[in-house]
Order: sequence, then C-alpha cells, then structure tokens
Amino acid sequence: MPKKVKPAGDGKEEGPVPCKQVKVEAAGGPSPLNLDSPSGLFESLISPIKTETFFKEFWEQKPLLIQRDDPVLATYYRSLFRLSDLKSLCSRGMYYGRDVNVCRCVNGKKKVLNKDGKVHFLQLRKDFDQKRATIQFHQPQRFKDELWRIQEKLECYFGSLVGSNVYITPAGSQGLPPHYDDVEVRGEETARLREDELLPARVFILQLEGEKHWRLYHPTVPLAREYSLEAEDRIGRPAHEFTLKPGDLLYFPRGTIHQADTPSGLAHSTHVTISTYQSSSWGDFLLDTVSGLVFDTAKADVELRAGIPRQLLLQVETTAVATRKLSGFLRMLADRLEGTKELLSADMKKDFAMNRLPPYYLGDGVELSTPGGQLPGLDSTVRLQFRDHVVLTVGPDQDPSDETREKMVYIYHSLKNRRETHMMGNEETESHGLRFPLSHIDALKQIWNSSAISVKDLKLTTDEEKQSLVLSLWTECLIQVV
Repeated sequence: MPKKVKPAGDGKEEGPVPCKQVKVEAAGGPSPLNLDSPSGLFESLISPIKTETFFKEFWEQKPLLIQRDDPVLATYYRSLFRLSDLKSLCSRGMYYGRDVNVCRCVNGKKKVLNKDGKVHFLQLRKDFDQKRATIQFHQPQRFKDELWRIQEKLECYFGSLVGSNVYITPAGSQGLPPHYDDVEVRGEETARLREDELLPARVFILQLEGEKHWRLYHPTVPLAREYSLEAEDRIGRPAHEFTLKPGDLLYFPRGTIHQADTPSGLAHSTHVTISTYQSSSWGDFLLDTVSGLVFDTAKADVELRAGIPRQLLLQVETTAVATRKLSGFLRMLADRLEGTKELLSADMKKDFAMNRLPPYYLGDGVELSTPGGQLPGLDSTVRLQFRDHVVLTVGPDQDPSDETREKMVYIYHSLKNRRETHMMGNEETESHGLRFPLSHIDALKQIWNSSAISVKDLKLTTDEEKQSLVLSLWTECLIQVV
C-alpha cells in the first residue's frame, strides 16, 4: 500500500488517501533538470527520491507523486509546451489523427471530435473553447527542442524508446473516461495508440500549465499488456486522489486505472506524459532471443533438423507426442542457454536503434553524419563516441544471396535517425550501421570496453583488417582519434 500522508486542515481522513507523496520546498536558487547525463537527468526528474529507492519501491509496483513548491522548476515545465504553441505548430502542417486528436468524455464515454485533414488553429481553438474539448498533441519532441533533449537522454538511460503526448484540457472538462494502458508508445504501435487515445503506462506525468485533478484506481490486471476502458461501477472508489500543479510529477505503473479532469473555475490544464518500456518485458526478450538460440542449436543437433510428423499441421489439437517432443527441445535449449555468452537478438536491438531519437545537438547536425577529425591509422589511438546511441549484436547473415547464413556482427546506431519521424509508426524508418565477420567480435569488444585503445592492439590477424575496421567505424562517426 502507498504510504499515507497526514491530511491538511481538520485532520479527518475522508475519501481516498494520496499515493506516496513528497513535498519539495523551493530552494533559494534555480532548480532545473540536470541534463548533463542520462543518469543525472533521471535523478533530477524524481528528486528528492533516490534512484535506488524508486526502482526498489515504485517501478512497476505503485504510484509516486512528487509535489514541488518551486517557481523556477514550474516556469521551466511551462516552457516545455504551452497552449499558445499550437498556433505556430498548426502553421507547420499538422493533421488530425496523425498529429492531433480532439476529444471529450461525455457520460463516461469518449467522444472524438476530429475533423478531416489538416488542422487549422482557429477551428481547434473553437472546439477547445466552445465544446470544452481536450487537445492531444502526439509526439511533441518532434518539434519542441527541450522535449527532444529530455527524451533522448531518457532513451539512453532506460535503453528503451521514450514517447510523449501533450494533453490540453479546458476548465471543468475531462478528455478520457477511466482506463488503463498496456504499454508505452512505440513505432508500429503508434497508429493504434493514437486511435485509442492511450496514456502509455510506465509513464511519468509532468504538469506544465494549470491544475489537473487525478483519480487512480487499483489495477484489475497487474502490468496489463492490453488497453482497456473500465466502467466506474466496476472499478469502485479511487485508491488515490490529488491535484497536480506546474512543476509536479506523477509516476504510475502499467495497468493502473486512471482518469483526470481540469477543475472548474480555473485556467486550462496542460500536462505531458513521458512514457517508456514498450515491448521490453522478459517475455518479449525471450521471444527475441529464442529464435537465434534455436538457429544455433539446430546446426549442432540433428533432431531439431528432422521433419515434424506427417499431417501435424492439419491437427485440430496438438498431439501428446508433439507436446512431449517440444518439451524435450525446450529443456535442451535451456541447458544450452546456461553456457551461452552470445545471445542472438533477432529484432529488439535493431528496432530500438532504428526508431529512437538521434543525439540532441545544436546547429544543423552535419557533425553527426559527416566524419571529422584525424583519419585513424595503424599508429592511432581511438575511442568509441556516442556510446549510448550504438548497439552491437550477433545474428545470422541477412544477405539473401548467402545460403550458408553464417553469423555476422551487426552494429546499429541512431546518429542519422530523423527526429521528425520519432514514434510515428506509419512513417518509414531505416537502419543505419555496419556489419563485420564474426572474427571481428573480439576487436569490437575491445573498442567497446576501453576508454581508448591503440589500433595496433586490436585482436585481428592482419594490420589491414585493423585499419579497415577502424576506418569503417570512423566513417560512420562511431570512433574518433585521441
């Protein structure tokens, strides 16, 4: 159970109690987020809660509410996204469904008020003022630099995609009925998420403008993997109820049923949901790696290469013989897994690298796509750069002309990713990176695990191989000469 906080006023405990709550008094000086490093950002985001405490007591377990009386931080949060930003954004060519949803909760049900085609600010503002509609803006990090900066750092911190949505709700109105969410916004899922108006689940909510009244309910499905609307007569009384103000933060785990409204008589509310850990469960990881494990094991075990029984695919139910056979194979795979050092990632690493944000930078970004500095040679000392934006994995050769399907080393990176398509699942993305023979794996690990290394010391047979490796990495802007 979340820790109870003694109520203010007459001391009577009526109705739901707040979730774990931390009050932060304003310090004498400014208290912006620490954007120097991924870990520094997350520590400042949940301050004064310690990172170790957060992951031990709250992550995937229970809500956390941090209320701050900090005018400097509140001003900074307001700068992330304002209602007034919509006018300039609409002039850049926003479209209903893709970029913006307009909706309102009426009699416990969501009513979508989207028009067709392009969003015009005057019509959007009319629906907001006259119909009391909530405006949801999808993936604002595509256009707002500071959100790009925050989310790029969080993707490095979590090692998972980080999406966001902005919700702007007029006073005395509510956009969505009670619901819980499955997972966080991600590439190919985004179209469905926009349609369902999902508030992604492992989510951090930052209150930017005005106030928002929240009610959280106990999950009906812990760590749910599917989105669901829930009738109020089924979910009972709120377990936690509170109001967020600018500078406040709320976290709750996946599956937490929730609803929120803007109190009457006040200004509009703007909050941003920053969400992560889509398709990042142990089950997802198992599905991703087991295919490579089967591929390796089948090369060494003739039983896995033998054909299945005749007409097995025509059976309505799986036969006992097939079940016993599969059980035996799974035990064999488990035994093999115990001694495996190189897990073959089929998709997860590549998918993360392809769909994440590029590194945050100021300027035109030419430095991220064009190599610079000294050309590496055999006598050079080199070091890896953009470490948090590069993944290394081993997998079967993806060249369709190679029938042997030998293992290769793949390096994927996000340096050339397009910020404008981040988390927009209907937008085409492409992978950027390199592939090398498996014989290069030890040399690559040397570069990955060293702060700097001499090219001569790389574990490759010939000097030509060493020079070719570092030149390829330098051309992709992945290493620099020191």
